[in-house]
Amino acid sequence: MSVKVDPNLMKDLRAFGLKDADKCFHCGNCTAICPLSTKENPFPRKLIKYAQMGLKDKILKSPEPWLCYYCGECSVHCPRGADPGETMMVMRRYLTSVYDWTGFSRRFYLSEKFELTAIAVVGFLVGLGMLLFAGEFNTSRVDLEAAWPVEGMEIFDMILGATLTFLLLSNVWRCVKLIMGDMLTKIPLKIYVSEAKELVIHFLTQKRFGQCSDRTQWFIHLLIMTGYTTVFLLVVIFLAGGLKTLGIYAESIAFQRSEPYPFWHPVRLLGYYATIAILLGVGYAIIGRMRKAKPPYKNSHPTDWVFLVLLALTTLTGIGLHCAVHFGLPIFAYSIYIIHMMVAVPMLVLEVPFAKWAHLAYRPVVVYLIRVKERYLLSQGAAAAVQGVAATEG
Repeated sequence: MSVKVDPNLMKDLRAFGLKDADKCFHCGNCTAICPLSTKENPFPRKLIKYAQMGLKDKILKSPEPWLCYYCGECSVHCPRGADPGETMMVMRRYLTSVYDWTGFSRRFYLSEKFELTAIAVVGFLVGLGMLLFAGEFNTSRVDLEAAWPVEGMEIFDMILGATLTFLLLSNVWRCVKLIMGDMLTKIPLKIYVSEAKELVIHFLTQKRFGQCSDRTQWFIHLLIMTGYTTVFLLVVIFLAGGLKTLGIYAESIAFQRSEPYPFWHPVRLLGYYATIAILLGVGYAIIGRMRKAKPPYKNSHPTDWVFLVLLALTTLTGIGLHCAVHFGLPIFAYSIYIIHMMVAVPMLVLEVPFAKWAHLAYRPVVVYLIRVKERYLLSQGAAAAVQGVAATEG
């Protein structure tokens, strides 16, 4: 079987942030020190070798970049200063751009100006739309339902949800096809179903990250992930009543309300959890990146900052809206709600499918696919053993 070499691969990877991978002389310290590296899926050294040799096709089919959580232990112990942890991060950016069929992801990673312009344009259109299609602004009391009727917001909500679902799942499907290759259709459906719990478990807990030496990073990652996921559910699923017109959810769990929920209401508690989790996680990450306190924070790509800032702004404007509703400040409530949507919608539509937020989908999917492969190969080995015994006895 022929092996294709791409002489421009290292140059392409440098555009995604690669710096010191050419210093690596393959001593193997990084692979030996990594608690997540296994005999079946060794890293980071293997990926660095692929990059140096121009083996683009092997990188595209490799699950290992998604098995790395960038604790930085490998970079600390690298005798050559090759920073293998950052190389794995670059691989994830590169693969995210490859999975994305629209080309937006690549443009985001290669041009900070393009990413910021896209966010600004979408934010402006959202704000303009909210002003053009607004109803009555009641200045005597906060009345979000009168300003933006539920029916209209539900239509917007459905369009937003459908767009996100299509973009993210279509990119995930491209990831699946590359990782699985010919095995995708060979493996029986029952094996995919039997291992589905792994997909849910790893998405909710990121438990592999907990095996790394720096458990603080795992905790911060978990706070940001669960906080963001909660915000996603509140904004996209429960924005204006949860598709009340289709009878799927009741209006009583709407996120857009003019009266605050009782303190112990689930939506209010979820909102408080998301706020605290995001502020703690994002605050820790921002301070760490400013101080360059740990290997994962020493090389900050512009997209890293964009996602932290957008998430922080979404949270802070959400707090402002909650205070405006709670204290009965109508003008401030309408203004901050528009600003909140101008920040939250671009973050969801642009950052989730095309940038660092997409990692939350790719990681658990790849871990799940590896388990599916292992289960299938184990069953094939057992079947071969049974056939061998039968042939011997015969």
